[in-house]
Amino acid sequence: MVHRLPESLSRLLRRLGFRQEWYLVLLASILGTLTGFGAVGFTKTLAAVERFTHRQYHDLGFLGLILLPVGGMFLTGVLVTTFAAEAKGHGVPQVIRALISRGGVIKGRIGAVKVVASILTVGSGGSAGTEGPIVQIGSVIGSVGGQWLKVSRENMQTLVGCGAAAGISSVFNAPIAGVFFVLEILLRDFSLKTFTPIVVASVFSAVATQRLLGENIAIFPVQAGVHDYQFTPLELPTYILLGALCGLVAVAFNKLLHRGEDLYDRWKIHPLLKPVTGAVAIGVLGIAYVYAERYAFPDMVGDAAAPAFYGNGYPIIHHLLAPETYHLGGGAPAMLVMTAVLVALVVLKGVATTFTLASGGSGGVFAPSLFLGATTGAAMGQLLETIHLIPAGSTPASYALVGMAAVVAGSTHAPLTAILILFEMTRNIYVVLPIMLAAVVSTAVAQLIERDSIYTFKLRRSGLTIGGARDLTVLRRVVVAECDLSALPPDPIYASDPLSKLITLHAHHHIPDFVVVEQGTGAYIGMVTAADIRSALLDREAIPLLLVAEVMRTDLPTVQREETLDTVLDKFAHHEVSSLPVMSPIDPTLPMAILSRTKVLLRYQKVLADS
Repeated sequence: MVHRLPESLSRLLRRLGFRQEWYLVLLASILGTLTGFGAVGFTKTLAAVERFTHRQYHDLGFLGLILLPVGGMFLTGVLVTTFAAEAKGHGVPQVIRALISRGGVIKGRIGAVKVVASILTVGSGGSAGTEGPIVQIGSVIGSVGGQWLKVSRENMQTLVGCGAAAGISSVFNAPIAGVFFVLEILLRDFSLKTFTPIVVASVFSAVATQRLLGENIAIFPVQAGVHDYQFTPLELPTYILLGALCGLVAVAFNKLLHRGEDLYDRWKIHPLLKPVTGAVAIGVLGIAYVYAERYAFPDMVGDAAAPAFYGNGYPIIHHLLAPETYHLGGGAPAMLVMTAVLVALVVLKGVATTFTLASGGSGGVFAPSLFLGATTGAAMGQLLETIHLIPAGSTPASYALVGMAAVVAGSTHAPLTAILILFEMTRNIYVVLPIMLAAVVSTAVAQLIERDSIYTFKLRRSGLTIGGARDLTVLRRVVVAECDLSALPPDPIYASDPLSKLITLHAHHHIPDFVVVEQGTGAYIGMVTAADIRSALLDREAIPLLLVAEVMRTDLPTVQREETLDTVLDKFAHHEVSSLPVMSPIDPTLPMAILSRTKVLLRYQKVLADS
């Protein structure tokens, strides 16, 4: 319907790459608004359930620390087992799988089950977050809308991305990070055609959310001391060290979660009992922690009824981002005790999240990553302050903030998303430089140890190749000389040769395509392909009379050794052949080898996997 628009707008849309799909922008705005409404309802309901369970913790005491998670996780297991197995776990890998293997088609009931299951899991004390559920919920909204409108596969993936971006934008009040989460993690496509509707969806979702809530505030507003923080060159080594440490924590968390999932997958018990066992383990950890907190370290972490690692962990993150948290009496011994408590919280949060998600609970891994980063950064900052290595004007709270971004980056292998979401969740520009540095260092360390992120590990292990828009960049990095080239036949093929010569070579040596050269000079003049030979075989009586020149193709391009694979694949696409001749770098008229389409694709797949 572009022809009904003003011509100037039509030209602009065509230049942006929309052609007849300009309606994606309109759909993105509708999806963004609907997802924003749904996300607000989701978070409000979750908050109400959390308030209820916290009251029960006070009333039931230690018994409630087990009974409430068991009840919530059992109901989650019933929902997931009965209605939608895809709703268990942290959600994002399921969306990536749907995008890659099913063109973005996701069943509508998954979203409904995911909403209730996540509220039950996280609200009852399960250690998980809301990013995975809201990504899956938003993706389902986008997918169902696309299926209803019968959009193309390409546009379906864009609509799924719009829903996911809108969900992140609403839940974290982070529209920019929502966009980059989708582009960097889900779609891996930064093209303008994809970027535009996703931005629109994210903006509309943020606007709808802010309108409904009547506020526009950061989730983790920083306080004085962090807000006035000034990054100094003297802290470069410590933030590099923090980034490396957070990278190690992220890898350990990823491996722990995946190992837990493997163990639960192999455990031959009834599916409904698995989440119950996870909840019991969480309850035992919770009782041990609360006992130690109340009787051994009553002033270290606070007097909340629920253990610090229950739920999404946001209260302890707020606590660690406040500079006054670290103003302890008792000198160095008290500081060392608090450092030990923070290290224990790192371990407990990782273990509790593994029990929650691996056993069959429903929730995200983003909030646990934030928690792990805050506690890791705070522990390091507290230790530095204990040994008087923190510069004047700095505080361990700054290290807690930087650690949040670093662990998220190391866990997801998405430093851009980590940097932007921490900026939007805190609205603090003063710690952006160390956040950028630590996030990049953490990602580098994590990728050196483990090639896959927390989202892609199981997908790649199941045989799913994780590609994306960087594929074109990969193709432009690889040249023909790096591919496995096939040698030419020892005897040159001339135009005057009988076709029967090629048929014999084809039958005995399995050579599919033949390069034809000029007699005397050896210059390339054409090719005879396997398809040409098959066509000639239809009239066997004429074969003894045919010459190579009569079936030879002269319209095929040649390939140079230093030519990149993107241009080579373009040549293959425009000429329906399986092989092309590779020319000599010394004399470009002389063929030296044959390059097959299969060898190009094999090389591409290897480079993509290695990258």
